[in-house]
Amino acid sequence: MNTESPLSVVLAGGGTAGHISPLLAIAGALRQTRPAVKLVAVGTPGGMETRLVPAAGLDLVTISRVPLPRKPSADLLRLPGRLAGAVKQAGVILEGAGADVLVGVGGYVCTPMYLAARRRKIPIVVHEANTRPGLANRVGAFLGAHVAVAFAATKLGRAQHVGMPMRPEISGLDRAAARAGARQSLGLDQDKPTLVVTGGSSGAQSINRSLAAAVGALADSGVQTLHITGRGKSVHDADGTPLAAPGYRQVEYVDGMETVYAAADLLLARAGAATVCEVAAVGVPAVFVPLPIGNGEQALNAAGLVAAGGALLVDDKEFSADWISQHIIPALLDKDRLAEMAASSRHLGIRDADRRMADLILDVASSAQHSRSQHVRKQ
Repeated sequence: MNTESPLSVVLAGGGTAGHISPLLAIAGALRQTRPAVKLVAVGTPGGMETRLVPAAGLDLVTISRVPLPRKPSADLLRLPGRLAGAVKQAGVILEGAGADVLVGVGGYVCTPMYLAARRRKIPIVVHEANTRPGLANRVGAFLGAHVAVAFAATKLGRAQHVGMPMRPEISGLDRAAARAGARQSLGLDQDKPTLVVTGGSSGAQSINRSLAAAVGALADSGVQTLHITGRGKSVHDADGTPLAAPGYRQVEYVDGMETVYAAADLLLARAGAATVCEVAAVGVPAVFVPLPIGNGEQALNAAGLVAAGGALLVDDKEFSADWISQHIIPALLDKDRLAEMAASSRHLGIRDADRRMADLILDVASSAQHSRSQHVRKQ
């Protein structure tokens, strides 16, 4: 492929960090591989992408959000017209960008983008983050997209297993080398067994409640706990004061999960696709408490890592202070077990998914450019 030829890539996705983070990682790998690449991201006006994408130095344009109603309603009757309008907006974006290839990572924005690209014979590349594919990416696969998946168990078209694109600060993390600095920055003791608990940026109330009831047992066992409660979800005693215990520290948010992964001997978290893949990539032992609502995708995301011995899994309704005492504390106090879990995680982890995606996208674009040039020469 001629590395001097102009290349325009449109990346679609948004709504949640689970879509935006891989999109930004893919964009970064494309820029590193092909510095002259033209990149445009497409999202919806109300998604997190309106803040995160421009902050990453990437141009963002938006189209109307067109969710699929889950049951018969007036919104269902309006769907064809709303979808047609969004497809028209998507077409204007693709033509304005002179897109050589469309990359979709999921979310409401992707379906109209996929349809508009198909009409213009622009090749489509899909990345599916979850073991159970989302509707938009199922549409993309049906339309003949080149499909890449984060989990080998994902069944979507003729998918390539590439892993989860992630920030280089995470994919390149050396936990052992970074541990001392990470613990210092987080205000943790260097030598104590360390549990880090997070429910994501928005927090997880059920996890917070169970952990609050277990802080005494954790302290008595000599474990220190960093509790990342989520924004606006700090944990309080019955009298309204912030929960406190020996070796327990709570914060609402930590900027940079690589610091968390380096500091933790064991991570307690939900089983979002990004978290599961990052845990495997960096080799941190984990306990997953899948989100109890939705289509069960979080439990499926964690299943491979749990089966391999890199993580434990517990249903949200079963997770309690007693479960922490019976399972988490013994694991934290068993260095050999933690080492085995870490090794199992690393065995499944993929650190170069961003580069794999960039290579796939460039190959697809190269084939499309070659086909167009052949067509022009024949005319």
